[in-house]
Amino acid sequence: MTGAAGAAGLAAPADARAPIRTDSRRRNPREHAVWTRTPLGPGGPALDLLTARFDRHRYAPHCHEEFSVGIGVSGHEVIDYRGGTLHLGPGSIVVLAPGEVHTGGPGASEGYAYRAMYPAPHLLAEGTATPPYFRDPVVNDPELAAALRAAHAELSVGADPLEVESRLPWLLTALARRHGTALPSRDHVPGADRIARAVRESLADGLLAPPSLAELAAPLGLSRYQLLRAFRTSTGLPPYAWLAQYRVTRARAHLEAGRTPAQAAALVGFADQAHLTRWFRRVLGVTPAAYRNSVQDARR
Repeated sequence: MTGAAGAAGLAAPADARAPIRTDSRRRNPREHAVWTRTPLGPGGPALDLLTARFDRHRYAPHCHEEFSVGIGVSGHEVIDYRGGTLHLGPGSIVVLAPGEVHTGGPGASEGYAYRAMYPAPHLLAEGTATPPYFRDPVVNDPELAAALRAAHAELSVGADPLEVESRLPWLLTALARRHGTALPSRDHVPGADRIARAVRESLADGLLAPPSLAELAAPLGLSRYQLLRAFRTSTGLPPYAWLAQYRVTRARAHLEAGRTPAQAAALVGFADQAHLTRWFRRVLGVTPAAYRNSVQDARR
């Protein structure tokens, strides 16, 4: 997808859950491009995200240092690439390789809208034995397109770095394996239960400042994708979801002891009360305040 992620030059955000954003609006108020940068794991490198809608804008020929993975949202975009023309519509995925010159512009009068992310090449190779190559840059995979679009939307407004690190390698590996020519790496990871147990202990011990998946994987001699595969095989959950549920369990004890939801959120490592509330409702079906009140009413 088009844009200038490699040359953005944005500094990493001080608050990992409040990504840097830049919004470019032209004379036509319907046209906009919003850049967001979010860290890939606690203390990890940044991932650039772009949300754009254009009526007339055409990109000049350019290339990126990273892969460009775009998801069509509406309208019709045409991209000049590898001597031909690509057509991107709603629900399509387009994968442009690092260093490949391309352009982009509207393919119809209604313009086009898309979301794009710019992952480093190694992020698409964590679950493959050879580097990924996409003979057909335009991918028709509605399930994967929906998952990438949902992840992009959530990460663009700020997400836990561990969540970013858990979700993106998984989805990008699916993209590389399903639609690239790379050979898949071995899926079976011996000792999955042992690995998952070690990861759970490390995440629980670092409740307020959890380690990154890269930091957890390195001493085990695993790639980040292999660690994710082992953890999901053993627990049925990605690491960030397990940690969030563990935090909810710990928060319950603080609420039962009479602390406020805001206090409980801070004590167990949620970003704020709203973050606690989202996960509390997902896991228990009620808000932390309602849970606290019900416990206190029962005691009275």
